[in-house]
Amino acid sequence: MELTNIFSLLGGLALFLYGMTMMSNGLELAAGNKMKSILEKLTTNRFLGVGVGALITAIIQSSSATTVMVVGFVNAGLMQLTNAVWVIMGANIGTTITGQLIALDITALAPIIAFVGVVLIAFFKSKKLDAFGEIIAGLGILFMGMEMMSTAMIPLRESTEFANIVANFQNPLIGILVGAVFTAIIQSSSASVGILQALAMSGVVTLPSAIYVLFGQNIGTCITAVLASIGTNRNAKRTTIIHLSFNIIGTIIFVIISMLTPFASFMASLTPTNPAAQIANVHTLFNIVTTIILLPIGTKLVDLSFIILPEKPELEGKMQLKYLDFGIFTNDYHIGTSAIANTQLFNETQNMLDVAIDNVRKSFELLIDFNEDKYEKLQKNEEYINFLNKNIVEFTTSAISTEFPIEGSQTIGLFLKISADIERIGDHAMNIAQRAERLYKENNHFSHEAMDEIGIMSSLCVNILDELKIMNYDEFSGIVDKVDVIEENIDKTHHQFSVNQLSRLKDKRCTTENSVVYTKILTDFERIGDHGLNIAKGFYKAREAMKAMKMVKPEMIEEVNSENA
Repeated sequence: MELTNIFSLLGGLALFLYGMTMMSNGLELAAGNKMKSILEKLTTNRFLGVGVGALITAIIQSSSATTVMVVGFVNAGLMQLTNAVWVIMGANIGTTITGQLIALDITALAPIIAFVGVVLIAFFKSKKLDAFGEIIAGLGILFMGMEMMSTAMIPLRESTEFANIVANFQNPLIGILVGAVFTAIIQSSSASVGILQALAMSGVVTLPSAIYVLFGQNIGTCITAVLASIGTNRNAKRTTIIHLSFNIIGTIIFVIISMLTPFASFMASLTPTNPAAQIANVHTLFNIVTTIILLPIGTKLVDLSFIILPEKPELEGKMQLKYLDFGIFTNDYHIGTSAIANTQLFNETQNMLDVAIDNVRKSFELLIDFNEDKYEKLQKNEEYINFLNKNIVEFTTSAISTEFPIEGSQTIGLFLKISADIERIGDHAMNIAQRAERLYKENNHFSHEAMDEIGIMSSLCVNILDELKIMNYDEFSGIVDKVDVIEENIDKTHHQFSVNQLSRLKDKRCTTENSVVYTKILTDFERIGDHGLNIAKGFYKAREAMKAMKMVKPEMIEEVNSENA
């Protein structure tokens, strides 16, 4: 093989991989967060789940991207693990579309296809046309790269050394290992299968010598999902185990079939003049048959993932994030990442709000009956609130710096403000607790009348915060109006109780020191109400922004518009 052939091979490989990347990027731009909506709504039924997984992967031409997306959704709580099984099965089928496209052999038209795509990118100022231009240009460049690679590899047919190497591929273990390692390195089964097709088109390899490499490629593609699951919760890791289990089980089945029957020869005889189609057909059949076999027992794959990765007790005393996963920013696939980031932020701010509400309740209880253990628990809660706020700030900074759609970034910014307001609620609860400690240490007490008034203010604040505990976006209707009414009541009550306190001070029914402490406690509760209203507005704006990204249902939009008109 001459040096010029090596250069042509490398150039063809570069064009092939670049074309595939262009197609993937263009399809990501065209698909956006709609992929998340489709996945979330249509995966409860196993057949629909397989269909959706296959369709999305066929569209974006990357099972790795789909699986990474599914890992993120499971980690964010957007998808159940049992639903993820069906999508993964479908993704394995959908990824075979690239091989089938290559098997069409339209290399003669490749330059024209690439030219049309470039025209759409260069001469039209439209994001939508840009996306379609990238898809079309990428497809053309991909075929041009295939042609260069297959032409450059023709001299390898005469190489005895290379023929000896290829002969070893007929050993199942060697062939599977080669396919798995090579695919793991380039992290794309579509690309590795395409390169195998280029070798076949050059006449360098035949289907019988390539078939075990092809099986190994299905295993190697799992590496991307494995990498994406690093740092995620255990269910997300189980998703990658399911993906890996699917391909390993399929490989075992087809290795047995290939060793006991003339399977490779039979598949080659179906399209004897098109070696690329032979490989594409085996790839497609492998994934369809494995899906048909495992579909009835898909839930057993979930059980297997729990056996391999069982639950473990949480580490006591260690502050942990419940929902935020910084790993979503480290992978190369951004489809649906904005949706995942927004959902994780929503869930984590709700978790933070839980702790803040607990502290507001505890602060009033400490005024009634001071207890050292309860005070220490409140202090630990306050540290946890600050820990969550710090991580939410870091998470939003990472998210905003990622190339999300503008609507996704705007929504993420809203959660930064929501988190700051919750953190301030925690500070005010801490202020009240510290004043309760001071009163206890000085053996000082408020009058029954003053305590009753503080109790009313505390109840009103807890009412506001309870209204903010929204478990999903279906519950956002009228939230701002409800909270606004309670907050106005807090302001009026605060004013009335301040007047009452001045009257008690004038009549010498309380000391000046107690009056100062009482006034500060009332102010703390009044500020908690203000922050509660800010949070309600923030959640509502976040919902509206997510609606703009089509991340909530149309019927929910009409409901909110009518109630907040």
